[in-house]
Parts: sequence; C-alpha cells; structure tokens
Amino acid sequence: MSRTDWAARQAHKAPPQQDEEQRLRELGYQPVLARRMGGFGNFAISFSVISVLSGCMTLYGFGMGSGGPAVMLWGWVGVGLFVLCVGLALAEVTSAYPTSGALYYMADRLGGRRWGWYTGWLNLLGLLGAIAGIDYGAALFTGAFLNLRFGFVPTPGSTFLIFLCILLLHAALNLFGVRLVSVLNSISVWWHLGGVAVIVGALAFVPDNHRSASFVFTEFVNDTGWANPFYVAAVGLLLAQYTFSGYDASAHLSEETSNASVSAAKGIVRAIWVSWIAGFALLAGLTFAIQDYAAVQNSATGVPPAQIFIDALGSGGATALLLVVIVAQLFCGNAEVAAASRMVFAFSRDNALPGSALWRKVSGRTQTPVPAVWLSVVVAGVLALPSLYSATAYGAVTAINVIGITPAYAIPIYLRLRAGNRFEPGPWNLGRWSKPIGWIAVLWVALVTVLFCLPQKSPVTIDSMNYAVIALAVVLVLASVWWYVARRSYGTPSAYGNAREQAEIAEDIV
Repeated sequence: MSRTDWAARQAHKAPPQQDEEQRLRELGYQPVLARRMGGFGNFAISFSVISVLSGCMTLYGFGMGSGGPAVMLWGWVGVGLFVLCVGLALAEVTSAYPTSGALYYMADRLGGRRWGWYTGWLNLLGLLGAIAGIDYGAALFTGAFLNLRFGFVPTPGSTFLIFLCILLLHAALNLFGVRLVSVLNSISVWWHLGGVAVIVGALAFVPDNHRSASFVFTEFVNDTGWANPFYVAAVGLLLAQYTFSGYDASAHLSEETSNASVSAAKGIVRAIWVSWIAGFALLAGLTFAIQDYAAVQNSATGVPPAQIFIDALGSGGATALLLVVIVAQLFCGNAEVAAASRMVFAFSRDNALPGSALWRKVSGRTQTPVPAVWLSVVVAGVLALPSLYSATAYGAVTAINVIGITPAYAIPIYLRLRAGNRFEPGPWNLGRWSKPIGWIAVLWVALVTVLFCLPQKSPVTIDSMNYAVIALAVVLVLASVWWYVARRSYGTPSAYGNAREQAEIAEDIV
C-alpha cells in the first residue's frame, strides 16, 4: 500500500474535524475563553480530578471500617465498571454539546429549562463539594507529614488553616490562565502514574511481612455499628464512588480544548479506565502492606495510609511517600478549581446565579473567569467549616460531592435516552450500544444516590449523622426559591447572533 493510499484510508477512518468555534456559536455562545488545551490536556484534567492518590488515600481509613479489605478491593472493581458505563454515556452527550456549562446545558437542550436549572445546581454543589473534599484531604495529609517530620500535632483548627492556604494556592494558580492549568495537569498524569508505581513497588519489596491474598480479597471488617453486612458493604462503596467523580471536568473545559467534540469525550472515558487500573493497584499495594490493622486505624498521624508507610518503610521512607501523595492531591485540587470555576462562569453566563453579572466576567489578559475562581474557593472553604466541630464532617463533605455530582451525570443521559431519535449524536458516539449502556448508567446513579444519603454510623447522633442529605435538601430548596426569582432571565441561547447578547459578552471581558 502506498503512503498516499494509507493516508487516505486513515483520513477516512478518522472522525471528521469541525470548527469548534463555529460549533460553539451554533450552540448559542460567543467564544471568549482561550482554546489552548489539547486532547492529552483535556484527558489530564479529568484524570487529575479523579486522582486515585487523593480519593483512595483520604478515604482509606473510612474503607477500613466500612467493610474492610474485601469491600475496598471488590467494591473498586464493581464501582469502576458501572462508572465506566456512566462515563461512556456522558461522553456521547458531551460530544454533541461541547460547552463549559456541560451537564446543565445538555439537560436544558434535551429536557427544557427546568431540567437544566436543577442539573446545574446539583452539578455546582458536587463540584464545590469536591474542592472542599480534595483540599481538606490534602490538608490532612500535610498535617500527617508535619507530624512525622517535625512532631507537629494536627488539630481541627490547624488542619483548617492548612486547608485555607491550599485553597489560596489553587486560586492563585488558576488566575494565570488555562495554559498553566493544562501544563500542570499534564505533569499531574505522570506524577500520579509514577507515584502509584513507586508506592506499590516500595510496599511490595521493602517490608519483610505481607498480608495473605485471602486477607486482602476476603477480609470483612465492620466498625460502623450496623449489624447488616450488606448495608455496611453498600456504605463502604463510598470510597470508590467518591474517587470516581469529577470526570465531567473534561466537558467543562470543552470551550478551551481543540477538537473538543472528540477530545472531551475521549478525555472522560480514558480518565476513568486509566484510574480504574491505577487505583486497584494502589489499594492492593496498601492492603497487602498492612502490618497491624488496629494500629493503622488509630494512627497518631490521623491518616491510616501514613501509618502503613511508617510500619512498612520507616519514617524516612514514609516521609518521601507522603510527599508524593500530597503533591498529587495538590494537582487534583488545582484541576477541580479549574472545572468548578468554568461551571460557575457558564451558569452565570446564562444568568442562573445570584450576582451573575460579576461571576461571568473574564480577564482580558488571561481569558480566565477570575471572579468565578474566587467564588469557587470561597464556597469550598465555607462547606468545610463543620470540620472544626465534627470529626465526621469530612465524610459528609465527600458524600455531598457524590450525591450532588452523580445525579447531575445521570440527568442528561436519561434525557438523551428519552429523546430517542430527536438526539443528534456528535462525532463521538456509542452507536447501537447507546441505549443499553445509558440505562445501566441511569440505574446505577439512582442506586448510589440513595446509598450515600443513608447514615454511615450507628447509633445516629448529631456527630455521626450524614449531613450530606441536608446539604442536598438545602441546595434543592434554594434552587427552587431562586427559580421563581431568576426564571425570566435564566436561559440558554438557541443560537448566537443577538446584538444585545454580543454587547453584554463583550462588556464581561475585563
């Protein structure tokens, strides 16, 4: 076969390229963000937000008491499979509607204004809860590192202060523009993959003693206070489901990604399956290396994986691995601030938030939604305030992330299924697999949304109750009240071209 024939065949096989700026105008928006992110950068932001070195590590202690090794390992496998179905179905809709608004814009177009409204508020709750959960987890690990290295004793107050410093760092990094965010996310991919390899390798070869395969894959531990093992196992799935969230970041960065109709869809799917493999290796490596289960659960560092490192590698090795984890968590939080701020920007662009005229402003120098970045980190800080008073607050914040963002994934998938042939697929689609994969995704999301509204500890007290359901209820009530205030001004445009809209968008570039 000649080189010309080969090139022609490859061109025929490749999905057609389209003018993404023109496509954005067709969807109703004037391009104002810088399209400087490639396909790898788009994948990297979702992979960084999923961050197995953040989710798996920060909730490992929770998993140890909520089902133990068996639920952590097999739960990861099962949850990963279902999340892959959700990601595939969501990627198909993303390909058709590559905008920063992502989930709520899809829901609006496929189901109407009210569907879009509530999807947007749920998505926003989940994204802001994710920033709080990720950065507070990084603060916990930073406290453990300082404890190990300098004898620092973490308290709720000092941990919260570290958390605020991390939020400020992420705000500052996001103000420099999407090119820096993309570069950091690309570094993050290799840091995460290399970090998992180093941690698993060190835990596999350095310690003299390891747990048996029987212990790692079949040991069930229940410290929840609930007697029903099926209930405990269901609650224990939070570790995996929390980690497998945030992959909508690829969709939220669509307006800053080249060939977004294909790249953003691929970014979602690739981020999930790469994280699925890496996370399983990490959880297995940690669990095989546990020396004293009870001592790990009650570690003076406040972070069980840190105790695994200490027992297996000594203080020097543990310090090095903690640094690997902390840097990965910082990458993760930075990527999540980028995704959340784009959601705030897009939702404000359609006049859905109080003060929308401020939050949709874009810097003329960096083409970054500066006010949206600051709003994202401030609200995340407020969400984590209960950690000053309640030891179970971190679990509630992670559950807020899951029950806010996960239903928001399913709504556009459900509406796409309901639309049937009225839905016009983008260049990346599932073909005949669209309906079966879509229904699996919707049913899975319905199940986990119920699960993570349930109490995680018994007896249920003020300290142990699951406040995530209250946060969800508050957001839905506020969204309902605000709907009657903003419903006349809120709406996604049918097509860009209105002279008044052009003028307003131009004014918002400052």
